Amino acid sequence: MEIIGGLWNGFAVALTPLNLWWCFVGVFLGTVVGILPGLGPPATIAMLLPLTFQMAPASAMIMLAGIYYGAKYGGSTTSILLNVPGESASVVTCLDGYQMARRGRAGAALGIAAIASFIAGTVGVLGLMLVAPPLAKFALSFSSPEYFALMSLGLALVVLLAGRSMIKALLAMLIGLWIATMGTDLFSSTSRFTFGNAELLDGIDFVVAAIGVFALGEVIG
Repeated sequence: MEIIGGLWNGFAVALTPLNLWWCFVGVFLGTVVGILPGLGPPATIAMLLPLTFQMAPASAMIMLAGIYYGAKYGGSTTSILLNVPGESASVVTCLDGYQMARRGRAGAALGIAAIASFIAGTVGVLGLMLVAPPLAKFALSFSSPEYFALMSLGLALVVLLAGRSMIKALLAMLIGLWIATMGTDLFSSTSRFTFGNAELLDGIDFVVAAIGVFALGEVIG
């Protein structure tokens, strides 16, 4: 009943004409800025945060939420049209979306991405409200063995999804592991594969690596 009461109060605030307008503005701005590769929702919110300084707290939160979800959808636009993911969550969109665009179905791909983003976002928020408390307790029980098992599962999935291109999958996995080891070791504080470059001490972010690899593949292809 507490969750239902919270939802009712939230809808009462969010569905006012003023807050619906700010939600539309946030989604529009987030989509426009999210199209730029490499920014992603956090950077988009940081760039547009000054716009909310003079707003009411509820309206500001609604606008920021709209910016976040708009940026999530905007990242799929470049994935479909250019085969360059706008942010990490749009990497998989390149696999099917770009192929549809090459066949002249870019509009259909963008429409599918928009509908899927809406459905997934709605279901995700509702599901998060239900499973967040037990999920938080479960996450606190994770330690090094569990993280190692999770990473091993991810590497095994790479081999599973490779199909007949086993050599390419293993080579890509080794390159990914090599890129992931760049930076400063968390335990010994020694630098690894930085080649004397201070910019590499913090490592290479996944979004930067994914965008660079996809863009490189597009240039070579």
